[in-house]
Parts: sequence; structure tokens; C-alpha cells
Amino acid sequence: MEFVALVVLGYLLGSCPWGYWLVRLVKHEDIRKVGSGNIGASNVWRTYGPSLGVPVVLLDTLKGYVPATLGMLYVSPHHLSGICAGAAAMLGHWRPLFLRFAKGGKMVATCGGVFFGVAIWVALTAGVVWLVAFVATRYASVASVLAGIALPVAAALYGYPTSVILFGVAAAGAILYLHRGNLRRLRAGTEHRFRLRRTASA
Repeated sequence: MEFVALVVLGYLLGSCPWGYWLVRLVKHEDIRKVGSGNIGASNVWRTYGPSLGVPVVLLDTLKGYVPATLGMLYVSPHHLSGICAGAAAMLGHWRPLFLRFAKGGKMVATCGGVFFGVAIWVALTAGVVWLVAFVATRYASVASVLAGIALPVAAALYGYPTSVILFGVAAAGAILYLHRGNLRRLRAGTEHRFRLRRTASA
């Protein structure tokens, strides 16, 4: 029963569309109608700058971290419980209940939060990969895809349980799938480079 409750909690936390809510609260606008139309942190930061982008990154990360950590601390088997609760949060971020299951974000920050809860060294390694790739290319999509690929590799290298490695494989596949449009634009040369400052009016 605790396991089921934790998974439900994970999905509900993941369903909190912070990018949508904060932009509505502060700017009185619909983030789904500006930029790429995505409710995730990248689109919020690109459109409105770090004043909204940073809080969305942190909140989207926390909604993966909290259920995963609760699973690791209080429900056995610990890694599996943390993974399932975190995966539910990622699912909620992708198809949030509070937006009537409409398209949500691409799960990168939430996935990072889950790994911080269940496998911190994997999360830190993937974070370094993301940062290096982003600084080198200025493409958030490239950084996200490479960081996703790094997840199962790092989990295997650090000797984490099979459940963590398999979750890394699944998370990498999900990130690649959700970035398929970005990958097409990269091949076509039409993907926009990310800028740290707001460059366009919403």
C-alpha cells in the first residue's frame, strides 16, 4: 500500500506544471503559446529569462527528487521504490493531470531530480555532461540528449544495481524520443541556439 501511495504521489507531484503556473502567475500569459510551446524550463528561460527559468528548473527537479528520495528512505526495496516513484513523476511531467493530460515537458530536469534521489553520482556525472555539451554547443537539446545517454553508462560504470541501469536506459530512450523534433531540426540546421538572456518579447 505504501508503494502504491508513493507512486501516486510521484505522479501528482510530476503533474504540477510549474512552467505553466509561474508564467500565468507572473506574466499572465500562456507559455504554451510562446516560443516552442513547451511548458518546460528551457522554453520558459528562453522566453522570459532566468528570473522565471531558474525557479522552473529547481521546481521541476524537486518534483522528481522528492518522491524518489521518499522511496529510497521509507519503502523497500529502496532502489526499485525510488525508481518507480520517480518514473511516475516523469510521466506526470510529460502528461500532467493538472493540464488535462495535455503535452507537458520533456522530463530532463525531473529525470535529473530522480537520479539525484536514487543515484547521486549518476546525476552529477550526467549534469557535468549536460553542462559541457551546453557550453560547447549552446544547444539545450544536444546537452539533454547527451546527458540522457550518459545515464545508463554512468550507472554501469559506478556499479549501481541493475534496476538503476535499466532505468537509465529507459530514461535515455524517453529523452531521445521527446527530443526527436529537436534532432530533426538539428539535421536541417534550423534548431535555435540557446541564449542565457531573454531575446524576444513573449
